Amino acid sequence: KIFRALARLEPCRSCALHIGAMDSTVRATPSSSTAFLAGQAPAPLPPSLRGVAPTRSGLLLPSAPEERIGAGSSSAGWASWAATAGAAAAGLACASTAQRRRGGASTRLQPALAVAVMEQEQAIAAASEPRRSTPTPDLLLRVARGESCDRTPVWLMRQAGRYMKTFRKYSERYPFRQRSETPEIAVELSLQCWRRYGMDAVIFFSDILTPLPAMGIEFDIIRGRGPLVLGDLARMLEDRLTGPNAIREVMNSDDFLTSHSFIRETLQTLRKETEGQCTLLGFVGAPWTLAAYSVEGGSTKDAEKFRKWMYEKPAVVEEFLRRVTASIAEYAVFQVQSGAQCIQIFDSWAHCQTPDEWRKWAAPQVKTIAATLRARCPGVPIFYFANGGSSYLKLQAEELAGVVDVLSIDQGCRMSDAVKACEGSGLILQGNVDPFVLKFGSEVQIRDAVRRVIDEAGGPGKHIMNLGHGVMQGTPEENVLFLVEEAQIYV
Repeated sequence: KIFRALARLEPCRSCALHIGAMDSTVRATPSSSTAFLAGQAPAPLPPSLRGVAPTRSGLLLPSAPEERIGAGSSSAGWASWAATAGAAAAGLACASTAQRRRGGASTRLQPALAVAVMEQEQAIAAASEPRRSTPTPDLLLRVARGESCDRTPVWLMRQAGRYMKTFRKYSERYPFRQRSETPEIAVELSLQCWRRYGMDAVIFFSDILTPLPAMGIEFDIIRGRGPLVLGDLARMLEDRLTGPNAIREVMNSDDFLTSHSFIRETLQTLRKETEGQCTLLGFVGAPWTLAAYSVEGGSTKDAEKFRKWMYEKPAVVEEFLRRVTASIAEYAVFQVQSGAQCIQIFDSWAHCQTPDEWRKWAAPQVKTIAATLRARCPGVPIFYFANGGSSYLKLQAEELAGVVDVLSIDQGCRMSDAVKACEGSGLILQGNVDPFVLKFGSEVQIRDAVRRVIDEAGGPGKHIMNLGHGVMQGTPEENVLFLVEEAQIYV
């Protein structure tokens, strides 16, 4: 697998010679490494080879092999494999550099070594991990379109997350953007929770900030710190609307093929994996949230810097939001064209707005995205989630009735109150078990919470079960099983 992946990168002559010599050495060594390269199932990787990590340049290198070799594997064989991996990484670095110098269409490093190790570990884990299948494959899609069914579909925000041990094997090894922008890894992280729990939907592993570079706004997600948006837009927003470095408006969904081809590959693969088994969800960030993130430069309590722009220079904010909205609408269409069956719009910072601010600055942008999706992707259900928006839920229902199909409810209100606030709107509700109940509650408490929410929503099959926010880090894995299972058996 390493050699096949490297072959796609067309390494230079010196690398080819090095890899050729390495190939001969490995094939002459009767060990687990040769079984691995031959596509057989070797013994699990020793700890020293599970430590593949990025260097400052982004190159993937195996960690030092001084750690104890795992039982059941050949020390000489693993030493040979370590030499192979190191040489392959060197060849990969040279090939990637050469590709950039040739001015190739893509300069994103293809982590061939990481993928090869990942696939080997997946095969080992798949043999022993418990699995649940989705009882009714198209249930979520039917409920989102307004059908009344006999069971409540369930999926969870942040269902692909660090609460899972298998997920942490990747998050502790590879930086976020490498995980989300490498299709092989993104697909695996999207599917782990579904294979384990059998939710009614898979949502692809990515981030709401992912489309920003297509607009000329760079970002990264730093472990232990969170998102970091570059460009000092808190000071330079007005300047960045003009000139050679102006924030761009993505005019056509096909433009994302140039900058975000990994999204297409990820969604197309996931659609093949889930076809006839469950619903595939795409998602985007709401324009106001993305604009606020960009100006604040990262996480914030109240979006003070962006709101200052809103009041002091509203015309600047209006133009910025217009460009973000047009671009995100095209990004949503791009996801549907790539295989997504529904689109969720995350307004993660809606809690920073007053109801009047939400009506003026956020709702019109959501309507524009929804109108674009309706025109270009008819029949695709649209979900909307305003984090902290339960304080102005009735206003949401008034503004978004007939605009979106599903309104997600946070844990700030009871589901019965949400039903009353949205009565007559035609909106399907989603939510809203408290993530803290899921993290700290007993099995009985979790199952009781699921049944209570379903009953308050009108009974089984009348809404979509979810949390009031995402699954929290540190949530016991078995607790997620209790929630999903109860939603699927409660009739």
